[in-house]
Amino acid sequence: MAADFPIPGKPIRLIVGFPPGGGTDLQARELGQALAQLLGAPVIVENRPGASTTIAAMEVARSPPDGHTLLYTPSSTLTQVPLTLSAVRYDSFKDFTPVSMAAVGPLVLLVHTSVPVHDVKELIAYAKAAPGRLNYVSQGIGTSAHIYGDLFARQTGIDIVHVPYKGANDVANDFLSGRVQLQFASSSAAVALEKSGKVRLLAVVARERSALFPKLPTMQEQGVPGMDIDSWIGCFGPAGMAPPTVDRLNKAIGEALRSPALRKDFELGGVEARSSTPQALADTVRATYDLWSRMLRKIDFKKE
Repeated sequence: MAADFPIPGKPIRLIVGFPPGGGTDLQARELGQALAQLLGAPVIVENRPGASTTIAAMEVARSPPDGHTLLYTPSSTLTQVPLTLSAVRYDSFKDFTPVSMAAVGPLVLLVHTSVPVHDVKELIAYAKAAPGRLNYVSQGIGTSAHIYGDLFARQTGIDIVHVPYKGANDVANDFLSGRVQLQFASSSAAVALEKSGKVRLLAVVARERSALFPKLPTMQEQGVPGMDIDSWIGCFGPAGMAPPTVDRLNKAIGEALRSPALRKDFELGGVEARSSTPQALADTVRATYDLWSRMLRKIDFKKE
């Protein structure tokens, strides 16, 4: 029954698979504050970083389906990481209840200003002239940043070295120092890094140009095909949630994301607030998963 949710005196846990302070964490905290007011229950953001967000996902998958544990996570957690990491122990379609989309924002290809290039074609030429000299960074094996770096190298015939990290702060520090020179970053990370003046934005990884970066061409526009999977962030609960609970959470998230103040803050942070029905999110998970499956087969990627 909808009246059973939220359970009096029980907080709602919003699980995030990244350390505090990053874009996804800040979005979750702002959304959590709005939900607390709308639902009349405290909302606590819990950070469970590591293992390419799969630790956070498993925490939610193992939780009671009472609506008090939710996952706020990028699309890669359910649509890409299960296809690239053998250690994943959850089923994207059986172990979670889609609740609502929360935001959209493309990955962005960034380069440190120490690299003398201003577009993707110049980057490819530079990398071919200096094989193995450029490093690209990710937050772990099997993440989108890792796969896109690998795909970029395969599609263009360049030799770049993957350097995986465990957290966003370490990634940002070494990237801004120039220790690593390339990154396929989330849109929120790209916005934050650009403010430093030490990076250049070269392209978006998406089917079309983004309203967040209207002047930035896609990878396809710059001659690199196959890198056109849209990225998004969604809210999920454990499998088996009661429909009335899902409906109440969905409506609350939708109302929170319609707030002009929240929408502006999300946009300043590099994402567009966007809600959906639970079914629309389920359909998007399936479609994105299938796109990743086809792309990974095309490049003969083997699970790590």
